[in-house]
Amino acid sequence: MGAVMAVIGRTEDGVRSSPVASALVWLAGIAREYGSLVLVLICWELVARLSLVPPYLMPPFNEVLVRIWAEIGDGTLWVNLLDTLRRTLVGFGIAVVAGVAIGLLLARSSTAEWLVGPLVSIGFPLPKIVFLPIFILWFGVYDTSKVIMIVCDAIFPVITATVAGAQGVERQIIWSARNLGAGERDLLWTIILPAAAPQILSGIEVSLPIALIVAVITEMMLGGTGIGAAMMESWRFAESTGVFAGLLELSIIGFLLIRSMNALRRRLLRWHAEAQADLV
Repeated sequence: MGAVMAVIGRTEDGVRSSPVASALVWLAGIAREYGSLVLVLICWELVARLSLVPPYLMPPFNEVLVRIWAEIGDGTLWVNLLDTLRRTLVGFGIAVVAGVAIGLLLARSSTAEWLVGPLVSIGFPLPKIVFLPIFILWFGVYDTSKVIMIVCDAIFPVITATVAGAQGVERQIIWSARNLGAGERDLLWTIILPAAAPQILSGIEVSLPIALIVAVITEMMLGGTGIGAAMMESWRFAESTGVFAGLLELSIIGFLLIRSMNALRRRLLRWHAEAQADLV
């Protein structure tokens, strides 16, 4: 271990590294970031293999991987994955566009604040899932109800983040821009949106996993296709391997979505002080 740390130390000090040293640095970074996850998976496999828990309650991890591989081979995974992602991203996209628009309107218009503000204040803490029976009555049990449910849940973090970001812009900057002849549209695109972008993107980052969660919940409740629906079908037949396979698949999807959103945030804010601080 001392020799490994010495190699890593020389690499970090700027000494030219060999491929072996680079690999060791990479492995050390992986262990530092995902060591706890690997430990959980090892414990899962040991608990199942030692029969500490009945197999129908917790199948071995390797059997779950075999199930996922089988679903990849017969195409089941791709059908369910694409349906879940389609509903998630459509609902999320609508929530982002509508949420930013409503948030800017609330921040810039006292009339809109008077009309819509109380609805946002009441709707934010309300469990939006209570509207699902109404949406089923109005739109049926298919994709329309699921997407609308996603929008209803995912839109509120975007609205509140946009309002906070837009209202947090320094008034002196706005006054200076107005004195230079900037109109309302110029203020919006060149001053308010860039200044509020970090907070808006934070709200969007919160909204994305909410959209995925609601998509899976509606699939579980309404059936059809999707990973959530496949998990419920496995549950009905007491196939715990299928349930845990869906859990693992959703964990990977959520991880990749969050990482993609983080990368997009860094790219969009590469001009911002936040991005410059990350480079230091």
